[in-house]
Amino acid sequence: MQRVPCPGRDKLDIPHRLAFPEGVLENLVILAPGLLGGSVARAAHARGLARRITVWARRPASRLQLREQPWVQHVADTPEDAVRDASLVVLAAPVEKIIELARQIAPHLPEGALVTDVGSVKADLCRACSAALAPRARFVGAHPMAGSEKTGWENATETLFEKRVCFVTPLADADGQAVSAVAAFWQDLGAEVTTVTPDQHDEITAHISHTPQVLATTLATFLAAKNPQWRNLSGNGLRDTTRIAASDATMWIEILQQNRDEVLRALSAFQDELHGFQTALANRDWPELRSRLERGKAWRDGFRP
Repeated sequence: MQRVPCPGRDKLDIPHRLAFPEGVLENLVILAPGLLGGSVARAAHARGLARRITVWARRPASRLQLREQPWVQHVADTPEDAVRDASLVVLAAPVEKIIELARQIAPHLPEGALVTDVGSVKADLCRACSAALAPRARFVGAHPMAGSEKTGWENATETLFEKRVCFVTPLADADGQAVSAVAAFWQDLGAEVTTVTPDQHDEITAHISHTPQVLATTLATFLAAKNPQWRNLSGNGLRDTTRIAASDATMWIEILQQNRDEVLRALSAFQDELHGFQTALANRDWPELRSRLERGKAWRDGFRP
C-alpha cells in the first residue's frame, strides 16, 4: 500500500480540457447519488471544488427533490445528458450497476474525460469500466471508507470524507496523470488517500469491512432466535458490536456476490481463530485465553484516535 502525498493541484499535468484552473473542476458529474455520491456533491460544493455540479438520479421523484438542493447546479434527465460536458464523473450507483453505467455513458463523454467511482469491490469492476471507457475516457477506481448503516442522498453530509481513508485503485497500465488527478480530488474532499491494486483492495476490504459485516449480521441473527427481551437488557457492547447489522441487505448482497472468493477465504481463517478460542475455553486453558484476549486488546488499542 502507498499513502499518497497531496500533489499540488496546479501542477497536475493533464489535458487542457481537464485542466482544473485554480484547482476547480468546470463540471463535476455525479451519477446515481446515494449517501456517498450525495456527500461528494455536498463536500465539493462546500469546498468550492467545482464551478458546476451536475447530478442524475434514476427515480424521477429524486430528480425533482435534487433540483431543490443548493449544492446542485443542474439535474440531468439521463446519464448521457449529464456527462456531455463532464470534467470528472463519479459513478455512485450500487456496485452491480456501476459497470452498466460506464458502458452507457462511454460514447457520450468528452474526449479524455476522467471517471472514478465509489464501489466497495474493485477487481472486476475496474477492469470492466476501464475497458468500457477506453480510449475515449480514463477510469481510475476509488472506494472511500466512509459508509454508514444509513443510505440515500438525504443522509449525505459535507464532512463524510474528512479524515477517512479513500482507496484509489489504478490498474497497472493506468495513466499516471489521471491517477494523480483522482487522488487529488479525493484528498480535496478531506480523505486520506491510499493507492493499492484492485486485487489488493478486495483482499483488504474482505477482512476489514466485509467480514465484520458478516459477523455483526450473524451475531444479530443468532440473538434474534433468543428471547427478544434480552436485547433490552444489554449494555453498549452489544449495540456497538451489531451496529452495522442494520445496513441495507440489498447493498450487501451485491458486495458479497462481487467479492465472494475473498470473503470466503477471510471467513475460513476467522473460523480457525474462533475454533482456537473455543478449544482453549473448553480445555480451561486460561493462559491461552489470556494471550488471545491481550492480543485482541493490543490490536484494538492500535487504532488511530
